[in-house]
Amino acid sequence: MKRLIIYIGLLIINISIFGCSKSERLDYLDENQPAPAQVSGVVVNATPGGAIINYRLPDDRNLSYVKAVYEIQPGVFRERRSSRYHDTLSLEGFGSVADQQVKLYSVGRNEKLSDPVLVTVKPLTPPVLSVFETADMTATFGGVKVTFDNISRANLAVVVIADTSGKNTWAPITTFFTSIEKGNYAARGMSNVERKVGLFIKDRWGNVSDTLIKTMTPLPEQFIPKNNFKLVKLPTDTWQNTFNYTIDKIWNGVTNNPEDVFIVSATYPVPQWFTIDLGLSATFSRMKVYQRARYPYIAPMIKTFEIYGSNNPDAGGGWGTWQLLGTFTSVKPSGLPFGQTNTEDVDYAVINGEDFDFDGTMAPVRYIRFKTLDTWAAGGGVQTSEISFWGQVH
Repeated sequence: MKRLIIYIGLLIINISIFGCSKSERLDYLDENQPAPAQVSGVVVNATPGGAIINYRLPDDRNLSYVKAVYEIQPGVFRERRSSRYHDTLSLEGFGSVADQQVKLYSVGRNEKLSDPVLVTVKPLTPPVLSVFETADMTATFGGVKVTFDNISRANLAVVVIADTSGKNTWAPITTFFTSIEKGNYAARGMSNVERKVGLFIKDRWGNVSDTLIKTMTPLPEQFIPKNNFKLVKLPTDTWQNTFNYTIDKIWNGVTNNPEDVFIVSATYPVPQWFTIDLGLSATFSRMKVYQRARYPYIAPMIKTFEIYGSNNPDAGGGWGTWQLLGTFTSVKPSGLPFGQTNTEDVDYAVINGEDFDFDGTMAPVRYIRFKTLDTWAAGGGVQTSEISFWGQVH
């Protein structure tokens, strides 16, 4: 019993000592140490809108890190840091190709700075300018089509504005936040009236390009009403749904609802198609396909498809009376690997719906056939949310 008491007493003392030493530990910092020596042997490699700077670290135990301080716009400074275990700094955010001065500091453990090493950087053309050089606008149905090349896949904002009064009163129409390599977007909601439309590019550091201004007249179009849409069950067609995910979900006006979608029974392979009676005669300028919320670009969402039109469908399900109106492929803006999506992808495919343009040369049709050729994920169970058309009712 006496031994047990002694043992417990020693254990308590050890715990107390350990606890005290843990809570009272102080890391020694010598405020009297001088600033570390400067870096040397600096080599600069220009990049689009930035530079990669390599250097030799000083042999100084007091060195904590190296930092670069530089100005990307008048009065706007950025700072990049690299630890004592690395000899490289990557700079970004420059909005021009003009010479830029960068100050490199060696920083001690006590945060004392060495004298700066002055380095001149001449960035390559930043994406905000190179993308603008490729940007163009053309009139399309209900608005303007915007195209551009973004080879570096930089994160950019493509801003479309319009002169709303004819007196240089500019107002924003829409902004596309994108990193897609080849941009092809449409700014809609414009009437069939001549106007000046502008476009400029902005990056995440606030750099802004010049403004491209064109005078254009958007092509006329109207929303094709869906209140008379109905399924036509032709031989060879696939309309058989799984559970309660019926085909009428693609024309009931509901989007961004993962349970309000059409899902084909998984026993039917691709390619497959279904037929819809529009209840009216129409020509198409464009269409939207909305992907299922929560599962864009992941589940068997429609990736490649064809739209056919007819006024006299073959009752036997044949293709002889059908005219091909367009072949389309869904695009994932982010370019991320399969199974990964970001906000841009969700906005594009689920919230706004993917836009697909027809060439405008078709004759009026009453029936359409939607043929799925490929899906984003393998296997059966092709699925989609709302499908909408614009054009002219005849």
